[in-house]
Amino acid sequence: MRRLVLTATALGLISGAALAAGSDATPPAAATPAFAPHFIENWDLDGDGKVTRAEAHEQRGNIFYMFDADENGALDGEEYDLFDETRAADMANAGMKQGQGRRNSPAALLAREYNDADGNGEVSKEEFLGTTDAWFDRMDRTGDGVVTIEDFGRGMN
Repeated sequence: MRRLVLTATALGLISGAALAAGSDATPPAAATPAFAPHFIENWDLDGDGKVTRAEAHEQRGNIFYMFDADENGALDGEEYDLFDETRAADMANAGMKQGQGRRNSPAALLAREYNDADGNGEVSKEEFLGTTDAWFDRMDRTGDGVVTIEDFGRGMN
């Protein structure tokens, strides 16, 4: 069994994804939440200032790998509990209250209930990655096929 080590980068991957909930409006620079640049930095693999659908798939795969402690291809209850706790701590550190945001927000789309498609209590890698497109579409509020600072709105913090 490998040890789970959560680095600042790993926490950034999770928190940026979890915090992307809020208004659909394109914010002026002054209204951009402080975590937005951190999200882009951690999810933008080629450094072009845009998170593509392919980058989102790769990073969600990385997150899955980080929490699949027994490397069996599924997040069991204990592993998903750790994932949930880590997201909650990151949201609190960013000043976002638990449960803030919309029910179908990108943060909600990381919840176990959403990702456990067959309802068996475990989330397989296929299930977790299978929700990436819907998650990405919620993040891409401008509808331009990429996630940038412009996709973050006022209601996000």
